[in-house]
Amino acid sequence: METVMDSREQAFAILKADAEKIRQLIEVQMDNLTMPQCPLYEEVLDTQMYGLSREIDFAIRLNLIDEANGKNILSELERKLAALHDATVVNK
Repeated sequence: METVMDSREQAFAILKADAEKIRQLIEVQMDNLTMPQCPLYEEVLDTQMYGLSREIDFAIRLNLIDEANGKNILSELERKLAALHDATVVNK
């Protein structure tokens, strides 16, 4: 039972670390809104978000994290992305 809990905690920690990397990418973009919107940067963010969603789905299917925690990780990042999009639209 302890091994299962360790695996679940480790899976959640890895997912949170991956989400943090994406959050940092978003923060860098928000800090540099004076630059024109960069399609390559947006593509990287989209790809990273998709990859994280697949990781989360996989962890949920293995019962390493529950669905609510997985959705929470993604929704936090999606809110950040929405804020970035809104800030970019305002600065155009």
